Amino acid sequence: MIVFNQANTGRVEYMLDVLGIKGFTFFEQVQGRGTNGGEPRRGTHAWPEMNSCVITIVEDDQVPALLESVKKLDLRNEEVGVRAFVWDIVATV
Repeated sequence: MIVFNQANTGRVEYMLDVLGIKGFTFFEQVQGRGTNGGEPRRGTHAWPEMNSCVITIVEDDQVPALLESVKKLDLRNEEVGVRAFVWDIVATV
């Protein structure tokens, strides 16, 4: 799962394309606040920015490259923010 400021939408989609990740589910208008001093993303007058989220299932050997790409994207503008979370998927239908 990748959570990111909407300002990074195009960059995240490009990253997935470059890595050859075809399947994903995209959520818009995701609210939240980062744990590392992040400002709220609430879509309100006081906190107008919003996040988006992408969930994708990739092979284990693709995870390091994906995480490295997310890290590089985050370092481009740490105030905008992007985070990735990894779960083990034991079964899908």
